[in-house]
Amino acid sequence: MRGIRVVEGFPAALTILTTYAERPEDRPYEDDIGPDNYPRYKWQGTNPNDSDNVALRRAMELEKRLAWFRPVAKGIYDAVFPVWIVEWEPRQHQVVLAIDEIMRVNWQREVLMSPEDAVRRREYAARVVNVRLHQREFRKLVIDAYKSQCAMCRLRHPELLEAAHIREDSQGGEPIVPNGIAMCAIHHRAFDALVLGVTPRYVIEVRPDVLDEQDGPTLQHALQGVHGTSLVLPSRIEHRPDVGLLEERYERFREAG
Repeated sequence: MRGIRVVEGFPAALTILTTYAERPEDRPYEDDIGPDNYPRYKWQGTNPNDSDNVALRRAMELEKRLAWFRPVAKGIYDAVFPVWIVEWEPRQHQVVLAIDEIMRVNWQREVLMSPEDAVRRREYAARVVNVRLHQREFRKLVIDAYKSQCAMCRLRHPELLEAAHIREDSQGGEPIVPNGIAMCAIHHRAFDALVLGVTPRYVIEVRPDVLDEQDGPTLQHALQGVHGTSLVLPSRIEHRPDVGLLEERYERFREAG
């Protein structure tokens, strides 16, 4: 696929695509997030009169909605829709993207914003980008690494699986596979609530007070039943949970019990 796709007979670009590379620094274009937390998308080359770039600018002028294909693995792309081009940055050979309607409107109101409003705009954009870009990619990569099964109970229904952070976003946790574990919803909630933990040796432990409870089959099988078992690990060593992050999280689990 072309980076900027234009359908014959239409003046404006229809889709944009970020090229896949095993390492982001190897991509031919440096699509990134700006200091205002709005994503940037590089032109085709540096010539503003290139036909693809003209179509990109036309999409901005007409306020057209586009689809943005972002790579999550080789041959696999996540479609982000809708996105709008809200600014043309010729010196950097790129455009600014809004990935929801509020981001689009907020950008247009920039000249009317107070400094406090501008801060709120950046904070809102950061939240949206985290959820719609980083977390979607994170979930896909983590669940693929664990072959679409819960690492604790081996449930194999992808629609019921989530990517649990070992170090949370709020604590600076990165959306990368070694900071994630594929879990079903109940184990994810229990992990976040420090009801269960994972040792640096990948052994699952349930908090002692929960082990002593008697409260029906869900508690018995879903939680107490995984105590002392080993985490299902990705086949690729580089995808396995980071031991340092597990040590940090396990210490918090021990303090909670």
